[in-house]
Amino acid sequence: MTTIVFSHPWEGSFNRAILDGVEKKLREEKRPYQVINLVADGFNPTMTVNDLALYNRGETADPLVAKYGEMLQNTDELIVIFPIWWGMMPAIFKGFLDKVLLKGVAYSYSDEGAMMPGLDIRRTILITTSQGPTALYRHFIEDNLIAFVFNSVGIFNVKWYNCERTAHGLSENRGEFLKMVISKV
Repeated sequence: MTTIVFSHPWEGSFNRAILDGVEKKLREEKRPYQVINLVADGFNPTMTVNDLALYNRGETADPLVAKYGEMLQNTDELIVIFPIWWGMMPAIFKGFLDKVLLKGVAYSYSDEGAMMPGLDIRRTILITTSQGPTALYRHFIEDNLIAFVFNSVGIFNVKWYNCERTAHGLSENRGEFLKMVISKV
């Protein structure tokens, strides 16, 4: 199953156009997929004291967190779409990582205390948009998000595509990026 995680609040955004294009291609190819639209779902990214107490036991009281965890466990291809704001992901996606990557769902520990991946997602496409040049975000995306977070929980083979100058660049830039990224899905 392909799972799309979408993290943009504005329906008229370029990120939304990317989501629409990805969904269209998956429908045309009759590939089963599901969408986690964090904003539309009303996901609360804040880790509360109660959330943290349950998290340490690998549990949650939030039905969306439980639903998302189950969706990820049944995912073999992941597509993540978000804008880069202030050099990183939006808070809602960070909260998704904080709350949904639970022990027993996304990872476990060996008897020796080593962290072991709990997911088995074999193909991942990370699509971001930014105003600044892609090189500015390479360390954050490749060394932190992909290597440290995604790979450690079993989200593998990540291909990252970033559309720079999204807000103030030429519309041709966005159009070419959209065609390219849809061809990679």
